[in-house]
Amino acid sequence: MLTKKQICDFEYLAVKIRADAVMMTNLQHSGHVGSSLSMADLLVVLFEKVLNVAPKNPKGPNRDRFILSKGHAAAGLYSIMAEKGFFPKDWLETYYCDNGKLCGHISHHVPGVEFSTGSLGHGLPVTVGMALDGKRKGKKHRVFCLMSDGDCNEGSTWEAIMLAAQHKLDNLVAIVDYNKVQALGFSKDVINLEPFAEKMNLFGWAVKEIDGHNFEQILDSLSIIPFVKGKPSFLIAHTVKGKGISCMENTVASHYKCVADDKLEDAYKELGV
Repeated sequence: MLTKKQICDFEYLAVKIRADAVMMTNLQHSGHVGSSLSMADLLVVLFEKVLNVAPKNPKGPNRDRFILSKGHAAAGLYSIMAEKGFFPKDWLETYYCDNGKLCGHISHHVPGVEFSTGSLGHGLPVTVGMALDGKRKGKKHRVFCLMSDGDCNEGSTWEAIMLAAQHKLDNLVAIVDYNKVQALGFSKDVINLEPFAEKMNLFGWAVKEIDGHNFEQILDSLSIIPFVKGKPSFLIAHTVKGKGISCMENTVASHYKCVADDKLEDAYKELGV
């Protein structure tokens, strides 16, 4: 159970991530602000309470591995990583800029980033490989993959899903930021994943479904890993694309668009900055 202070601290950090994502994607009028906004609450709980990572020793052998498969949402991840001290906060102001420290999609050249991602369907296969390697070597660290529902349209993702269950990778946690909007349309119209949880159960994973904006539910679901011994864990987090900015919420346009210059002040006010 989270205390009121912890919830307030989490809310403050989530607002910070969202405000940073708005600022960063506006710099060059490029980026994917809606995707960063939807996963902010998940990132807060992961980096504050779940992941065993050390900003001053980002390659420590016993660290948990975290991969953002939806690499287009780099702004949100860079924000929380800067907040935790993986790199200076002023790097955020170089996002997507020529000769900047932070490129538009997540890059392993940034301290603390395990793997570069961009094209969907790459994150889970790599994460499965990491989990299998750890399992075979008797390592105790865990491997996490934060995915999009768009990731789950890719055949490589489903190959990885089958392989993970086959090898009983219970050191693996896949989290889907299920905001139900993709680059060119609503997920149900592109490739409908439902019944999503039932499919994952049939594929041999232990599955939980939560509200991906509820800190208590996120933390409760990730407090005990694996969900079931001998099975990889799959967390379906129902979220809202563009969460926190009304003109962006649940819109296809928020996938590619940034917040326009003349809307920035209103967006920050709505976020509570």
